Amino acid sequence: MKKIFSKMAAAIFIISTILTMIIPSFASAADADPVLDKIKEKGTLTVGLSADYAPYEFHATVDGKDEIVGIDVDIAKKIADDMGVKLKIEEYGFDALLGALKTGKIDLIISGMSPTPERLQEVNFSDAYMQATQNVIVRKEDLSKYKSITDFNGVKVGAQKQSLQEELAKNELHADAVSLQKLPDIMLQLQNKKIDGAVVEGAVAEAYVNQNESLAFADGVKFKNTDKQNAIAIPKNAPGLLAAVNQSIAEIKKDNLIDVYKKNASDLMIEKKSFFKKYGSYYVKGVGYTLFLAFIGVLFGAVLGTILAFMKLSKNKLFKWIAVVYIEYVRGTPLLVQIFLVFFGFGAIGLNMSALMAGCLALALNSGAYVAEIIRAGLNAINKGQMEAARSLGMNHVQAMRYIVLPQAIKNILPALGNEFVTVIKESSVVSVIGVSELMFQAGVVQGASFKPFLPIVIASILYFILTFTLSRLLGVAERRMGAND
Repeated sequence: MKKIFSKMAAAIFIISTILTMIIPSFASAADADPVLDKIKEKGTLTVGLSADYAPYEFHATVDGKDEIVGIDVDIAKKIADDMGVKLKIEEYGFDALLGALKTGKIDLIISGMSPTPERLQEVNFSDAYMQATQNVIVRKEDLSKYKSITDFNGVKVGAQKQSLQEELAKNELHADAVSLQKLPDIMLQLQNKKIDGAVVEGAVAEAYVNQNESLAFADGVKFKNTDKQNAIAIPKNAPGLLAAVNQSIAEIKKDNLIDVYKKNASDLMIEKKSFFKKYGSYYVKGVGYTLFLAFIGVLFGAVLGTILAFMKLSKNKLFKWIAVVYIEYVRGTPLLVQIFLVFFGFGAIGLNMSALMAGCLALALNSGAYVAEIIRAGLNAINKGQMEAARSLGMNHVQAMRYIVLPQAIKNILPALGNEFVTVIKESSVVSVIGVSELMFQAGVVQGASFKPFLPIVIASILYFILTFTLSRLLGVAERRMGAND
């Protein structure tokens, strides 16, 4: 009996020894955080946000420089300081933020975002750093029509896409919800009587009502679930980063720093300057990026288009098939889809590409398909007798194409290529969704910072017209000069 007990004791001792050795290794594996390790290794915390949501995040001129400021930015600075790293802000459209986080382009999302069951399936969330009530804004002239929550049944009400406000508009107001990506677009529709109300978060709603005398709160509307928990989105399997963020949030709450951050944002929002003096530099920057995107897109698109055109005209069936498939696919899918495929697709396979580079590449790939058809049509427009005559004089196919066919085809190609440049200038506005600071993106920035939904868009439209009209006139001059040579 003693032998049995001694053997059992020995077995227990051995098992406990093994467990003592194994459990810490499992614990260390569970605590491993590659996201946090990467942040510390590069010394930078990259935070994504949508800077059109004052006072949480918006653009302002600080010491003569354009900066993204607001409550969420101050929170991001606090977290970065506590971690001992530098802060880098990346700006995206609100509905592109989760994609950027999941593909590793950013480390955190701090953009007035609240946890929802759908989002919790994709990412983790920190402890809440702020509670916000929800309000309904209406036109002041309609205050008598909307006194209670039931008055909005079937009425068109705007809300930001993929937000708590969208859920409230549908589920509690039972309204005909109009979901848009940007809040300034919602307010523009409200002012232009396209919608009759907008569900907006407390601090943001207050800023819009204070800045615009034609808007007012529908005070009689009370939601059952009025509180929104603003939290920070964090990648899955990042326990160390989550702990660090929660620690910073605990200190923010303990020291009541949110009140300080609110005051900082309010001071920047009420800065008194004329509209053009305050926001003129944004439009200049936007025009520069728009021209750069269009030039790069058409330049590299022309190179790609030339290759594709010759492949499509080739007698090699493989080359011809590749060119046809590429051209038909690109022409048959929206540019917006192609931009997301390039930006997030390259990130998914480990190639980290900046928003500007992704925008240039997407425009070049898109333009290449259209330029290919322009070049092919220009070559086919040349009479076949030109090629036959050149060959009869002893030229080979390449020489005949180079010296006889191409010089004549260029006259047909250049006007259409110039029109493609004009088209790309306008289409470049689509890349604003991934945070490229072109003209339309800057107009959205001014909308969010100035609380003027309509005027910034009017100015952007005038600038687009000036760019395209000037370019069209220059192309007309070039065409007339080429015609004179005939």
